[in-house]
Amino acid sequence: MHKDDPGKAPENRGGALAPGETEQTLTNRQGHPITDNQNIRTIGSRGPSTLENYHFIEKISHFDRERVPERVVHGRGAGAHGYFEAYGKLGDEPIAKYTRAKLFQEAGKQTPVFVRFSSVIHGGHSPETLRDPRGFATKFYTEDGNWDLVGNNLKIFFIRDAMKFPDMVHAFKPDPVTNVQSMKRFFDFVSQTPEATHMITFLFSPWGIPANYRQMQGSGVNTYKWVNAEGKGVLVKYHWEPLKQGIRNLTQQDAEKLQAKNFNHATQDLYEAIERGDYPEWELQVQWMSDDEHPELDFDPLDDTKLWPPEQFPMLPVGKMVLNRNPANYFAEVEQAAFGTGVLVDGLDFSDDKMLQGRTFSYSDTQRYRVGSNYLQLPINAPKKHVATNQRDGQMAFYVDIAPGQNPHINYEPSSLGGLSEADRPGEPHEPAYNAKLTRQKIDRENNFAQAGDTYRKLEEWEKDDLIANLVDALGTCTDFIREKMVGYFTEADADYGRRVAEGLKAAGNGNDGHVGTFPANEGMEMASELGHSTDGY
Repeated sequence: MHKDDPGKAPENRGGALAPGETEQTLTNRQGHPITDNQNIRTIGSRGPSTLENYHFIEKISHFDRERVPERVVHGRGAGAHGYFEAYGKLGDEPIAKYTRAKLFQEAGKQTPVFVRFSSVIHGGHSPETLRDPRGFATKFYTEDGNWDLVGNNLKIFFIRDAMKFPDMVHAFKPDPVTNVQSMKRFFDFVSQTPEATHMITFLFSPWGIPANYRQMQGSGVNTYKWVNAEGKGVLVKYHWEPLKQGIRNLTQQDAEKLQAKNFNHATQDLYEAIERGDYPEWELQVQWMSDDEHPELDFDPLDDTKLWPPEQFPMLPVGKMVLNRNPANYFAEVEQAAFGTGVLVDGLDFSDDKMLQGRTFSYSDTQRYRVGSNYLQLPINAPKKHVATNQRDGQMAFYVDIAPGQNPHINYEPSSLGGLSEADRPGEPHEPAYNAKLTRQKIDRENNFAQAGDTYRKLEEWEKDDLIANLVDALGTCTDFIREKMVGYFTEADADYGRRVAEGLKAAGNGNDGHVGTFPANEGMEMASELGHSTDGY
């Protein structure tokens, strides 16, 4: 670093500027100017991504390696073992009509599961009362191998393109200089990301602080596919609905009272409920639609900032999950549990959802870095079935995935010398067709505000009051530009929504008096010195 300023790079590090560049021009670490930092490269505006997405892969793989060994996101978590019991139907129809995945076919069939609940942005020992989405990740140990359904408690997300994920998390994490989370940074990013308005409406309402892990919903968030025996695919979304526990959320005031008493409350609640035999249960409900663009909708069904209206696409039950056993060791089972959106079994498939495509690379890449290249040999991650691969060695390899009778000299395929051979195909392949340019561009039907307005109008009055108060506090330290952008977004969503936030900000006044936190955070900091009792030392 520069000898006079540890935050300044050496003057000769970057060399000369290329024609058309300024010192503020974004490049990658190869020095290539980045002309589009918003969209991954896809076939058509909504098609699948391609492996040669160099900028995205460099960006996301560096991001995956930013924290050691704690997860970059979802750092704080709790987990439990249990089982999933299939209903054998999708609503009233045989489920085989839609998917050939074996775990769903027979009514009463049970599949072992492990679930990890988590917060998203905050670190490993942060209070469980903080405003944050909650992770809801389920590992199904099926007869065909593992299936990981990795999502959150809320059914939508902030962004729709994986290119923006590192930027989003950087903006939401603590300031790299002060190490304090900043609502100015948070809303600086959000104010340039209009599609986040829907998620912000949920997050700053009581839905942003679930009462505990047992009494919250879960969702796969992204759009996936089901594939039947004929190879026909349909688009699906997954949702976990708490059965006997119900859904409970906290206001900001409730959360502050609770945090003064217990900042581990959700982990303790889950553990004690299972220990006393009060096993939490969720029903897995699935929405489906045909696998096409659905031009009749005013949004793209692959857009993860949108809900699929249940009146058009009903929530159909396919099974239930019961958690009935606590981990024997937190680190071995909860901390080392490793999930990935690419972990699918036959009958389940990917859609062209841009966030899903990016997550599928990022999640497993993170696990290889965080836990190690042999993370799937750990008992919590290993499938409960036959495994035989030609993968060898790597950090912490403690056995070889070799089959009985396999020639130990042969770790490649194909071979005529006693190596492994390919499996038989279980059904017709799903082969979607594409005829579009390889491009970088946004989806056509953004419609960033309509559903945010619908969500606002559906909130109860006490939920609206909490939403407005939380947004006013959070935006209090932001610049006028950021405030105006956000008020504009809220007004686009619903006129009353924008008016109430604008009036609240006007009443609250401007400025943060040199502080880096929100008004309540600044007040708390000042209280510490005022409430502290003087002492002479020792």
